Amino acid sequence: MLKENQKKFLRGRGHDLKPVVLVGNAGLTAAVIREINGALTAHELIKVKLRVGDRDERDIAIATLLEQSGAELVQRVGNTALLFRRNDEKPRIELPRA
Repeated sequence: MLKENQKKFLRGRGHDLKPVVLVGNAGLTAAVIREINGALTAHELIKVKLRVGDRDERDIAIATLLEQSGAELVQRVGNTALLFRRNDEKPRIELPRA
């Protein structure tokens, strides 16, 4: 579980990132989940753009995505979610201490 100061640090790192994965009208397919898992393994911190239904549907999609990927939600702004998942084998981001 990320602490608030770690989330703030990650928000700063993620500000200039472009969305790596776009979730369209088809929703969270197995291929989209695989792509997100691969991106998280490679980068640890990614942006995902969700273009699915209304706010409630996006909330459900993000919750499902977090559950299936093991990632943590750092921030959500509109249709974009910033996700983080530590790569234990090859960590790329040094988080500040809690």
